[in-house]
Amino acid sequence: MPSLTLRFSFSGFPRSRCCSTPTPKLSSFTSFQTEVNFRSIMDRLTSAARLMIVSDLDHTMVDHHDPENLSLLRFNALWEANYRENSLLVFSTGRSPTLYKELRKDKPMLTPDITIMSVGTEITYGNSMEPDDGWEAFLNNKWDRKIVTEETSKYPELTLQSETEQRPHKVSFYVQKDKAQDIMRTLSKRLEERGLDVKIIYSGGMDLDILPQGAGKGQALAYLLKKLKSEGKLPNNTIACGDSGNDAELFSIPDVYGVMVANAQEELLQWCAENAKDNPKVIHATERCAAGIIQAIGHFNLGPNTSPRDVTDMSDCKMENFVPAYEVVKFYLFFEKWRRGEIENSDLHLSNLKAVCRPSGTFVHPSGAEKSLEDCINTLRSCHGDKQGKQFRIWVDQVLPTQVGSDSWLVSFKKWELCGEERQCCITTVLLSSKNVTVADGLTWTHVHQTWLQGAAASDSGTWFF
Repeated sequence: MPSLTLRFSFSGFPRSRCCSTPTPKLSSFTSFQTEVNFRSIMDRLTSAARLMIVSDLDHTMVDHHDPENLSLLRFNALWEANYRENSLLVFSTGRSPTLYKELRKDKPMLTPDITIMSVGTEITYGNSMEPDDGWEAFLNNKWDRKIVTEETSKYPELTLQSETEQRPHKVSFYVQKDKAQDIMRTLSKRLEERGLDVKIIYSGGMDLDILPQGAGKGQALAYLLKKLKSEGKLPNNTIACGDSGNDAELFSIPDVYGVMVANAQEELLQWCAENAKDNPKVIHATERCAAGIIQAIGHFNLGPNTSPRDVTDMSDCKMENFVPAYEVVKFYLFFEKWRRGEIENSDLHLSNLKAVCRPSGTFVHPSGAEKSLEDCINTLRSCHGDKQGKQFRIWVDQVLPTQVGSDSWLVSFKKWELCGEERQCCITTVLLSSKNVTVADGLTWTHVHQTWLQGAAASDSGTWFF
């Protein structure tokens, strides 16, 4: 099969085919708000990121054939327990911002630090998804969307994708597989004759995207790595994860590990066979989607790769030091299993919970009501197995601990509950203490405070526990 991407080459940074394109001066291009969001990410990292995961979404991080979303939830627990505090999570998707936000509403996804969308033509930072103006300005070189639209209109075989997928630096179509290569070849030549320098990417056996030559998932990653290096925080390790043709460029970036998930499409496997077969840093996982990402972390020895969801007895976990994030993940996994009836309704479990709560500890319910932690544990008896047989899941997102004393940590995070089609979320703050306890005992919960996330409150707050 011919190359999936026409005229892609990597030489440290995007270069025009006809003339050299200077590397953009990042700070001069970047707006104030973008810089604030990028700066908050940098400030969270006290040193270089331990690990940066750059993952495609559809059929890579997200398995659309997994109705329980188990592989995704396994990754979520692993990331929040072991990596969130000192690593970076980057989602790199062909979806536009509109379809990306729709996916987040539909699947139990974590919040990434950085989002690359529209096949590498848009980079945004933080929860507010502020765009990187420097990247936008860079992509304007030898790009004219109007000319692209004019030329593609001459090909009846091309069917425009929805309006949401047409972006300032991306024009997207559907095309039959047997016609794709000929169209790519002739269209590329025609656009070059009109003075444009473009990249045409075919993926998924049906999607054809036309971008500026300097765009694409791989070039966006190269830009990010350069930006992080300028901050003195180039990640210690980076792993790229994908399943289709528009992910191919990710595996061409120097010094980056790569994983093609087990369900990777033929187009990507063929590309790698032709371009990366001798690269020991690129593997084809035997596990699907997010499970393949977890597998790759272990294969390359990049850090812990046992998800807390795969630990059958959480009380048996051996920790070398106090890990506040792991404590939070562990508690809410227990809570999920308790309500699903997967844990025995026993006094021993409740007494163990009481043992890790300070007797004077308090819980502030999102409704504003306050009660003791001990009373909260007593009420758990009444909700044991109340979600049995239902699609009920709990996950925590953006678990960020801050040490506020020699023996205490303040941990903030979002706690999500999904039951069928309904989901609720609370912004949660927990105060944990290691005073008078050993590492084996874990941390003591002294205070829990929750407020509803805007737009995600429970319809009946009386059904919300912890």
